[in-house]
Amino acid sequence: MSDSASAPQIVTPRLSTAEFIALMGMMFATIAFAIDAMLPALPSIAAELTPDAVTLAQLVLTSFVIGMGVGTFFTGPLSDVFGRKPVILGGAALYITGAALAWAAPTLELVLFARVLQGIGAAGPRVVSMAMIRDLYTGRQMARIVSFAMLIFTLFPAVAPLIGAAIIWGFGWRAIFLSFVLFSIISVGWLMLRQAETLPRAKRRKLVAAELWEGAREALSLRQMQLSILVQMLIFGMLFGILSSIQQIFDLTYDRGTHFHWYFAAIAVLSAPAAPINGRLVVKLGMRPLIRSAMLVQAACASTMLVILSLGLPLQVEFWAYFLWCASAFMTMGFTIGNLNALALEPLGHIAGLAASLMGGLATVSGALLGALIGQLYNGTALPLAMASAVLMAIGWVIMRQMPREQV
Repeated sequence: MSDSASAPQIVTPRLSTAEFIALMGMMFATIAFAIDAMLPALPSIAAELTPDAVTLAQLVLTSFVIGMGVGTFFTGPLSDVFGRKPVILGGAALYITGAALAWAAPTLELVLFARVLQGIGAAGPRVVSMAMIRDLYTGRQMARIVSFAMLIFTLFPAVAPLIGAAIIWGFGWRAIFLSFVLFSIISVGWLMLRQAETLPRAKRRKLVAAELWEGAREALSLRQMQLSILVQMLIFGMLFGILSSIQQIFDLTYDRGTHFHWYFAAIAVLSAPAAPINGRLVVKLGMRPLIRSAMLVQAACASTMLVILSLGLPLQVEFWAYFLWCASAFMTMGFTIGNLNALALEPLGHIAGLAASLMGGLATVSGALLGALIGQLYNGTALPLAMASAVLMAIGWVIMRQMPREQV
């Protein structure tokens, strides 16, 4: 047997599992913080920048997500060429620039432009972190690591609106953007100081258009990649639709806007156990059964919410049903997104960055556009949102039945 054949497959020095999970969770939390900390600011943004069309303030959320989706197309291939850490550092620079521009922007249009730029920068931590995990782990072990990292991602929304509300109370809504700058400096600084580069020079690809095209063709021709993108689009559409309208529903529909950030924190805490539970179950049961079950359960939950909203029950009953349904919707993410990523990337380790970019970009942009449309359907009730969610999850369940079996 040759030396190359007997060499260990993974030679990159590793952090302890706990520190690596925490670090990856911080990378993922960049996105959660940039979205959820803005939720308490939407009424102030609407009052100051778009008083005649308050639903347009929702675009502060979706513009960031669309920018992140666009950036996703580039960060993965660039990380395959230049390495993971330089691309995350470059993304952080764009993220900080976008946050600073949003802080100074005098109009909603300029805020939205800055948020798109900020989202493009956030694609670095989001996509390249997933590629780093794929560099070091495969299959169900990768899904396990992603699940535990996602626990931080799902818990962070519990504190992000509280942080946003505290900043608004003390310094005004624009100061939230300065907190994004500080968060990025801390998280990326941790990565630069502690995590070794996970893609050695010998495994990097050349920046050749023909090779990129061939890699994209290979990734997108894979059936589990195609179906994963479709299912993630449906899940993101539901989640971004909920996020876009959740503050208005709490405030305008149920008159609970004053304590919205506390309710949102409770939703995040209730939904957080999904990720670690998935991390324990996925090694035993596999990814496909967990994804299918989660989508079927959520289709049933959304349908139940639809029935409750149609019965004309007292608003207090409706509110608590809506509250619990939102928690169940966020739990769905814990049982699906990490598993879908692991399923799609399992056979694509040699082009993990490019594959993660294509998957993340297509799923995020299409999901954000779908979620923005759902959010704009807000009519004073949660009825359009529940109806759309039930349909999307039912379609996703049908698609998942066609997913090829994973490699154990």
